[in-house]
Amino acid sequence: MYPDRVVSGMRPTGAMHLGHYHGALKNWIKLQSELPCLFFVADWHALTTHYDDPSIIETSTWDMVIDWLAAGVDPSQATIFIQSKVPEHAELHLLLSMATPLGWLERVPTYKDQQEKLADRDLATYGFLGYPLLQAADVLIYRASQVPVGEDQIPHIEMMREIARRFNHLYGKEKGFEEKAQEAIKKLGSKRARMYTELRTAYQEQGKADALEQAKAMLDETQNLSMIDRERLFGYLEGSRKIILVEPQAKLTEASRLPGLDGQKMSKSYGNTITLREDKESVTKKVRTMPTDPARVRRTDPGDPEKCPVWQLHQVYSDQDTKDWVVKGCKSAGIGCLECKQPIVDAVLKEQEPMQERAQKYLDDPSLVRAIVADGCEKARKLAQETMRDVRDAMGLGYD
Repeated sequence: MYPDRVVSGMRPTGAMHLGHYHGALKNWIKLQSELPCLFFVADWHALTTHYDDPSIIETSTWDMVIDWLAAGVDPSQATIFIQSKVPEHAELHLLLSMATPLGWLERVPTYKDQQEKLADRDLATYGFLGYPLLQAADVLIYRASQVPVGEDQIPHIEMMREIARRFNHLYGKEKGFEEKAQEAIKKLGSKRARMYTELRTAYQEQGKADALEQAKAMLDETQNLSMIDRERLFGYLEGSRKIILVEPQAKLTEASRLPGLDGQKMSKSYGNTITLREDKESVTKKVRTMPTDPARVRRTDPGDPEKCPVWQLHQVYSDQDTKDWVVKGCKSAGIGCLECKQPIVDAVLKEQEPMQERAQKYLDDPSLVRAIVADGCEKARKLAQETMRDVRDAMGLGYD
């Protein structure tokens, strides 16, 4: 019914590091060449945990966009925008909150988990409780078909689907819907009309999921339908309502395999990161001072790569020959720890070099970044306004 579209965002809470690159940005760069993508700075979401000190948000917003561009996100392929510059997100969030059961928000696994992890902050706010609903609005307003997430975010996508389903059930009613759907079927032509009816029956009476998919595929290929008739026929397949908000699918992304400098997950809160555009001297110093296998007290002591954080980085950055060299040299004390670390230094600097080059023109002329974001905000807002017109009409708020 609606074109495939990918939506994803990040909170501007500090500099992007290599964990972000391997965990999310590389996937964004791949997706942007496959499907229409919208990538946004989730500045309102940053307020859910930083509402008492928002000073970091503005600076981090522009730095983060430069990091995205440096990493390879292409504004000619993807739409880059700032959440708060598209106020329709807030409007949809408000309207969805009217019909979303409180229990749905309270059961989101990350709600209590984050409260425990961030025990030093006062998170007894509606903004924190309601952030999954704002997250749902961020996606549903673009009728996104796919949302790239890690496994821990799947409950959020399931809730988005439930919210869209509930909205369509409550507000997808239309006076004379059955008659209008039947008229729309006739516009398919006799052969397709018969096929549509048979597939709808097979799905509704026999529960055949493949029949539903075949019918949807047929409608996608049909050119002579208006958007409103297309909505009716998609809704008629599954019941007696129009589809207003699309149920998104989770597009699973591999968890980042990049550890921090201490072997834990790379995270600002652990102080174990290398930022995307960190200078050469700092990167070199950080890697050279990484902890190693505690058994290697002296240069002549043999070690075990499996007990060394540096080995975890070799798993990401080194080819097989280098890894074989590390294992042999470490276990025999044939190489020292500084020798072992040098290929990591070289690999990280090589990875960062094109990022530094791409970022420089935006650092030299910040107006280029502002222009990209302004253009992206305009494109995103047009799409959001289309959805909100349908939402308002469905809820009886479409009057002038």
